Amino acid sequence: MARPVTIFTGQWADLPFEEVCKIIGGMGYDGLEIACWGDHMDVKKAATDPKYIEEKKAILSKYNLKCWALGNHLGGQCVGDAFGDPRLKDFAPKSCKTDEDIRAWGIQTMKYTAQAAKNMGCYVVTGFLGSPIWKYLYSFPSTSEKMIEEGFQEIYDLWTPIFDEFDRCGIKFAHEIHPSEIAFDYYTTQRLLEKFNRRETLGINFDPSHLIWQGLDPALLFRDFSDRIYHVHIKDAYVKLDGKSGLLGSHIQFGDLRRGWNFVSPGHGTVNFEYIIREANAANYQGPLSVEWEDNGMDRIFGAKDALAFTRKIDFASSNVNFDGNMEN
Repeated sequence: MARPVTIFTGQWADLPFEEVCKIIGGMGYDGLEIACWGDHMDVKKAATDPKYIEEKKAILSKYNLKCWALGNHLGGQCVGDAFGDPRLKDFAPKSCKTDEDIRAWGIQTMKYTAQAAKNMGCYVVTGFLGSPIWKYLYSFPSTSEKMIEEGFQEIYDLWTPIFDEFDRCGIKFAHEIHPSEIAFDYYTTQRLLEKFNRRETLGINFDPSHLIWQGLDPALLFRDFSDRIYHVHIKDAYVKLDGKSGLLGSHIQFGDLRRGWNFVSPGHGTVNFEYIIREANAANYQGPLSVEWEDNGMDRIFGAKDALAFTRKIDFASSNVNFDGNMEN
């Protein structure tokens, strides 16, 4: 099929942007899904300063890389999360002192991200919406349907003006189905899309690694939501329940081998990518296959090279021959 193979720079944001471009370009990747933190993409500058955009594009071109998508998961999380989570302070600037400051920053940042994506020539922004009701995941104390609906309504109210800006810029938003988000599995994704009346602006960043450990069939989700899959992550996880570990993680850090599941380099886990590629072909998905590389048990450079080779190998095209269609003598 020869879809472009990119890599998400979120796990490389400890390195300067040009150094990442040099490394990734040298491996033979087609492009980057640029994370909007570190020095990789300042969305305010990208939205307002043409010279900044020219500099970013020049660096990409220097290393034979392109950019189809920006990723702003941190800004989006700050929009929709419930107030009172101290972890959000690590995402927002130090000038944001209150929950209201953090949310206001997140909203403006996501509007800048739409503008930045337009200026970079991208078609989509990947990211998170946040969730004011993630803490209700286990329904004790008792959680009412009214409380859940209020959470979805809050996301609708917060994100509708942001999506209006995305529309003005001609950019799609691809929400990553993910734990801690308003849409984290099949039915919450269905509910989210219905809440927004299937607004075209809002789609999915398909990432099977967050589905497989929940017991979902990623390929089936791809099939049922194929018209809303705007971007695809190639990311893997393995599930290894040994009688002591569980799916909730036990408050044990990622990479610890006692966990019941962990993220691993693509091709080294439980995800069946062949089924996913077959669904992508059936849906005529022609966008990037973007490696999101996370594996605490493998060297990053080795892993990124290995992931590229794996992704090229699985990216096969559909047959153009009907094998039983020419049976006449």
